[in-house]
Amino acid sequence: MTEPRNRVVRLKRFGGPDGLEVVDAPLPTASRGEVRVRVLASSLEYTDVVIRRRLYPQTIHYRPPLVLGYDVVGEIDQLGAGVAGFQLGDRVADMTVLGSNAAWRTLRADRLIRVPAGVDAAEAAALILSWTTAYQLLHRAARAQGGQRVLVQGAAGAVGQALLALGRMAGLELWGAAPGEHAALIRRLGATPIDHRRDDVTRVLPSGFDVVFDGIGEEDYRRSFAALKPGGLLCVYGYSASVQARRRLPTILAWMARLYLWRGLPGGKRARVYSINTMRARHPAWFQEDLERLFDLLATGAIRPRVAERISFDEVAEAHSRLEAGGLEGKLVLCPDPRAALGMNCDPATADARVR
Repeated sequence: MTEPRNRVVRLKRFGGPDGLEVVDAPLPTASRGEVRVRVLASSLEYTDVVIRRRLYPQTIHYRPPLVLGYDVVGEIDQLGAGVAGFQLGDRVADMTVLGSNAAWRTLRADRLIRVPAGVDAAEAAALILSWTTAYQLLHRAARAQGGQRVLVQGAAGAVGQALLALGRMAGLELWGAAPGEHAALIRRLGATPIDHRRDDVTRVLPSGFDVVFDGIGEEDYRRSFAALKPGGLLCVYGYSASVQARRRLPTILAWMARLYLWRGLPGGKRARVYSINTMRARHPAWFQEDLERLFDLLATGAIRPRVAERISFDEVAEAHSRLEAGGLEGKLVLCPDPRAALGMNCDPATADARVR
């Protein structure tokens, strides 16, 4: 029998999408404590753009060539020695930061989260980084309470949409700032849209917001901070504006460090920088609990992440260009075998209807 062919998305140099290539790679073998999975879905994240441009602190010490892929949903096809509690055919997920834009990869068994039977693997993958980030921002970092008034900057992005959907479930009063063309989406998610190109968020709510979530960082977060009420909390989780402006990482990190100095300003306003990797390192059980909770909500239909398109290996470089350009209202997800990602019992008619 011919050995399966492995393919990976490799970054051969830092910079633009032209630094990406799809290459054949050796089929990995599960070592002790590991499983090998056939990859069903692996999201393309804006964070991948940040990594590709060498602006991501967690990967700054890596050097090309390296394989991209921040998250993975896969089906176990090999068990390493000492692995218990899993069997061949189990569907599992993990947040890997690198290495999952591949046809096969190995994973540590002690980090795996089970994926409920019957869910769309692409939708499950869309939850791992973006929706877990949103859930933890709401419930772990901000500890948001029903009735609070909350502003989401970048509300049309993947994390922004998740913040609105989960915030509505938590009983928050929500506003979402994004380009005006996304206003209908933001309304559907239960928030009041703000056109960030025309409207001044500091004047939308004169009394100020209880919490502002900002993954954009325009004007170095000053406008978000100004929009808070006395005693309010700014939660920073990204800096896409700085990436688009081609700032250098030391400059970005210096501005984020200044957030800590804002804690003593008049009015008792506070700032908190959130990192999903730091949170997972400090509280690994939280990551598993939170993602399992999200998978349960997905399985029951309580949430439905938007998948803009399922792409093949050959479309990855173009997908990175689309990510960097912005304007997407859903995730781009790499599916080495799109029909397998939809579920084992999915007939062709259903598969065609759900691949979008």
